[in-house]
Amino acid sequence: MATAQLSHAIRIHKASKETVFPSQITNEHESLIMVKKLFATSISCITYLRGLFPESSYGERHLDDLSLKILREDKKCPGSLHIIKWIQGCFDALEKKYLHMAVLTLYTNPKEPEKVTEIYQFKFRYTKEGATMDFDSSNTSFESGTNSEDIKKASVLLIRKLYILTQNLGPLPNDVILTMKLHYYNAVTPHDYQPPGFKEGINSHFLLFEGEPVNLQVGIVSTGFHSMKVKVTTEATRVSDLENSLFQENNTTEIAHQGLDCDEEEEECNNQIQRMNLVHSQQSSERSRKKRKVSEPVKVFIPDRK
Repeated sequence: MATAQLSHAIRIHKASKETVFPSQITNEHESLIMVKKLFATSISCITYLRGLFPESSYGERHLDDLSLKILREDKKCPGSLHIIKWIQGCFDALEKKYLHMAVLTLYTNPKEPEKVTEIYQFKFRYTKEGATMDFDSSNTSFESGTNSEDIKKASVLLIRKLYILTQNLGPLPNDVILTMKLHYYNAVTPHDYQPPGFKEGINSHFLLFEGEPVNLQVGIVSTGFHSMKVKVTTEATRVSDLENSLFQENNTTEIAHQGLDCDEEEEECNNQIQRMNLVHSQQSSERSRKKRKVSEPVKVFIPDRK
């Protein structure tokens, strides 16, 4: 029987001096700090609400009226040290403007890591254009300049939606395994580059679901210098309690390509999803695609969830 998912509520607090994001973003350095914190907060949210680490592995921070749990180094829980090292490796690639995509993946069979049960996809872009905030799962689209207050509102909305999503997903299997693959911009990334905690990985282009996956568009935050887009893919049986406005369903059993090697404008048309019985017919097209440089952790992580 699967371990019940942690039922942590989003608690409401008065404003605190110890806030999550910088108060203003006026240059590239402040933008980098913002994106790093948004990424780390998102990973912390996922691992906390999916029940991967004990309470002692988290500190508390505040984002407006939200009380957030942020991963911290917990010597009593070596697994938290693994994830923090992965986050720091992503920071290194972000600082160098190499990182294109970080994909946090959960699977159950150590012999078949391509057969996944849940995926969290973070896509990064580097730009000096005006910021846009595009929330894919909403009927409303916002556009603005690089206004610090607008960026903060976009960040708060993204975290709220991620909290609501992960808080309402059905439980994970007990024997889940956690890994993270990093995809890079080939044009600027040295061939031998590996961030701390990572080694050269294999870009297979295919991630398989044995059940019916649902693709959930969480949103985009853009600062005018960086942007981060968040997507979640999980099994359809875990989203029965979610409102339709939070996700888009795909009656599919295989996620092919998942937009990892295409530009933002081409992502939707290239994000072709086909059934598992067509995998073998896709092998030739997989080999013909230009593969993006990929890193994977030196060691995967198996949470103790029993």
